Amino acid sequence: MAVIAEVHGLRKDFASEGVPIRALRGVDMTVGSGEFVAIMGPSGCGKSTLLNLIAGLDSPTEGEVSIGGVSMAGRSEDDLARMRRQHIGMVFQFFNLLEGMTAAENVSLPALVAGLPRRQAESRARDLLDLLGLGDKFNAAPATLSGGQRQRLAIARALANQPTLLLADEPTGALDSDGGAEILELFRRLHRDGQALLLVTHDDAVAKAGDRIVHMRDGRIEP
Repeated sequence: MAVIAEVHGLRKDFASEGVPIRALRGVDMTVGSGEFVAIMGPSGCGKSTLLNLIAGLDSPTEGEVSIGGVSMAGRSEDDLARMRRQHIGMVFQFFNLLEGMTAAENVSLPALVAGLPRRQAESRARDLLDLLGLGDKFNAAPATLSGGQRQRLAIARALANQPTLLLADEPTGALDSDGGAEILELFRRLHRDGQALLLVTHDDAVAKAGDRIVHMRDGRIEP
């Protein structure tokens, strides 16, 4: 199995009101091609910090993140943005949809930013909305959708640029049990189709759907 994401010796320090906080304390891990990895652990253990560093949304204090064999170390913000567009799709707990845009426009936007012609971006959005059971919501405003539909829309947007790795931070955390089950089944389907997934979750059912569960505590991966 080819390694598509690798972190080595990852440490992240913050300062809160002048008090140093060590969020990560030397994390090593890999995600293989087509693998579904779930990260679990108590609040404040560093799970979301790790995800943000892998996405290139923040920089480590020490250590290195590589995606597709390419290191993120020392890269400019523009370079990191390009790497995200090429390799990373990200799904957030509270969707982060653009409420002034239609469902299709939300999904098309990442492809347009990446330079895909509008007609191709719109075609890609239509295909993804159909795939995720939202084909009849092409022109719908996000506010008119249920929680589960909004999260499916957010996942469609994350898939717009055919990412090497899909990252998800508590993707079922804001949903009721029906919505959570809906998203879990979608992740299972994406995994069967070969999509690599790395997600943070407190939900045992979601974690158990993965190939492997990584447990974190106090900024470290537990053995």
